[in-house]
Amino acid sequence: MNSDFSFQQAFESLTTQLTAIVFYAFNINGVSIPMVLIWLISGALVFTCYLGFINVRGFGHALSLLKNNKRTGANGEISPFQALSTALSGTVGTGNIAGVAVAISLGGPGATFWMIVAGLLGMSTKFVECTLAVKYRQINADGSVSGGPMYYIKAALDKFNLPLLGSILAIAFSIFVIFGSAGFVHVNQGFVQVKSVTGFDNAWLFGAIYAFLVGAVIIGGLKSIARVTSKLVPLMCGIYLLASLLVMLTHASAIPSALWLIVQGAFTPEAGYGGFIGVLIQGFRRAAYSNEAGIGSSPIAHAAARTKEPVSQGFIGLLEPFIDTVVICTITALVIILTGAYQTPGLDGVQITSGAFASVFSWFPWVLMVALLLFGFSTVISWSYYGMTGWRYLVGQDKHLTQLYKVLFCLIVSMGAVPDVMAVFNFIDSMIFLMAVPNILALYLLLPEVRADLKAYWAKQQQAR
Repeated sequence: MNSDFSFQQAFESLTTQLTAIVFYAFNINGVSIPMVLIWLISGALVFTCYLGFINVRGFGHALSLLKNNKRTGANGEISPFQALSTALSGTVGTGNIAGVAVAISLGGPGATFWMIVAGLLGMSTKFVECTLAVKYRQINADGSVSGGPMYYIKAALDKFNLPLLGSILAIAFSIFVIFGSAGFVHVNQGFVQVKSVTGFDNAWLFGAIYAFLVGAVIIGGLKSIARVTSKLVPLMCGIYLLASLLVMLTHASAIPSALWLIVQGAFTPEAGYGGFIGVLIQGFRRAAYSNEAGIGSSPIAHAAARTKEPVSQGFIGLLEPFIDTVVICTITALVIILTGAYQTPGLDGVQITSGAFASVFSWFPWVLMVALLLFGFSTVISWSYYGMTGWRYLVGQDKHLTQLYKVLFCLIVSMGAVPDVMAVFNFIDSMIFLMAVPNILALYLLLPEVRADLKAYWAKQQQAR
């Protein structure tokens, strides 16, 4: 008993120190700005400017590419749309529901403005990540694909004659993504919502059922995950957006004033704290910056897309932050602002969003419960693939070792609903944001290469016309 207690104390102490290092912050005029925030946002700004605002001028082309989805004759395991769906399923999650509520409760409606700005800038980061993920992927003997930041991190440092450092950073990224893939927070938030709506209070049974369903999907590998997410993502987004639009319609006359409140509040001292700290810190920690731009997770899914042109998948990848943050998170924010739920004392996170829906229709928390379960489930199965890719990078492509990872992953998921695991949440958050350190470094090093590839790609498009 004492040894267990000592282990728990040691783990909590380690997590506290790790969190302090990862989220180390500068204090400027009383406002704490973590270095990881500066690392992510400065990267997004540089990529946007260096590539000539590709997030804006490439948006229409990205939409047109989705129409030609199958790309027969190209290497890869899944279609470009399935890659986008898999990546989106990993980003659209509790952050779109709970993280937005936390941000607005801290910074007021003006926080929404900075959330949108961050999403737009993140589109450029995704473009660079996904382009490189396809360019430096490896096609295995069985036709499967191995790709992601660990591969282009190694390639980037090799180009600068630093192969040892490249190997170390690639291995470090793989370790971070394995630990970061644990689905604790999504299982736990799903259980909390089920308990509050239905009264069901058996955390272990909930976790066991959740793990069984996850195992049923991931046992088939990436193609199975992609088949599920390509159907689940449109369904879950449709349910949630329809519910949100119904709430907005009941407050239609107040929408213009809510939009003005967002713009006006974005430049107040309150929004200065809430916008940058509430969204770009609380949102980061609770939902991995919502769209995970710069983290390096979703490029693992995009690497498996059937395409001959790495840049074309980069264009499809830049749609992720737009859908995840600019559309879904903004609609969530409008629901919360229109109903005034963020001003209700005693509510936090998902409770604020649930209260916003319940203020219009008493049965809406049931809809939110379904949406939250779908969001969380899709995130867990996508991150299982990210973690498995990191695992394979470390231990090789052996099928038995791959199955071992899947079993261990499901065991971890089964424990996710157990309460009082905040130290575990903080540890996973730290692992996820550590992924951004080697990832963005590699993006900087290979950025001139991406711009050259983009220029060549545009030239081909012009010739095709």
